[in-house]
Amino acid sequence: MITRLLNLLFPPQCINCDTRVPMHGTLCIPCWQKIQFISDPMCHCCGLPFDYEIGNEALCGACLFERPPYAKARAAFRYDEHSKKLVTRFKYSDHTHLAHVYSAWLAKAAGEMIMQTDIIIPVPLHYFRFVNRRFNQSALLAHALSKKTKIKHMQSILKRKRNTISQTGLTRKQREKNVKGAFSMSSRAKKIIKGKNILLVDDVMTTGSTIEQCAKILLKGGAMQVNVLTLARAIR
Repeated sequence: MITRLLNLLFPPQCINCDTRVPMHGTLCIPCWQKIQFISDPMCHCCGLPFDYEIGNEALCGACLFERPPYAKARAAFRYDEHSKKLVTRFKYSDHTHLAHVYSAWLAKAAGEMIMQTDIIIPVPLHYFRFVNRRFNQSALLAHALSKKTKIKHMQSILKRKRNTISQTGLTRKQREKNVKGAFSMSSRAKKIIKGKNILLVDDVMTTGSTIEQCAKILLKGGAMQVNVLTLARAIR
């Protein structure tokens, strides 16, 4: 009865386009058909989706040329004109309740990585940006995923010691330079992650520069392995 009353007062809307839907926290059929959720076949390492199956544990050209510091990376859906609103609403419009919805998508995208994880860690936000936005979207995703999977999450392991400029519009080399040396970890944090399998969580993976810098710090700090999980991924 309470649910019915709430639905009358606040009619369920598609989380992407605001069309009326049967229940809260869902997509309408047209949006569901447009959002490109990522599944096999994909690069065994970075999770880049392939157009067709090319064999078990196949790698994309970039990973064949140079393996990234993380073991595996997976994302729930492609970041494009159809899915962009799902990210921007959550990140910039205070729709923080969407973290609960997205946690189910993240858990499905992670697959076997969940079973390998000891600690879930979000990509940190610099203090000034945190004060301006009032929340760290990656930390909200990590917390929601932790509640769903019952795996411990820790928000204070990684620190962003330098307030980098926005990565939007930068080339890959510019992004790498922008985040180089931007992250750190305390001696206490190193003791916590030593010998642990880490699942690093972020909202969007574009070139992977930020993720790779964080993974390097975690591995240098003593982590046994770092896997990466993002809500969305830009595909070039």
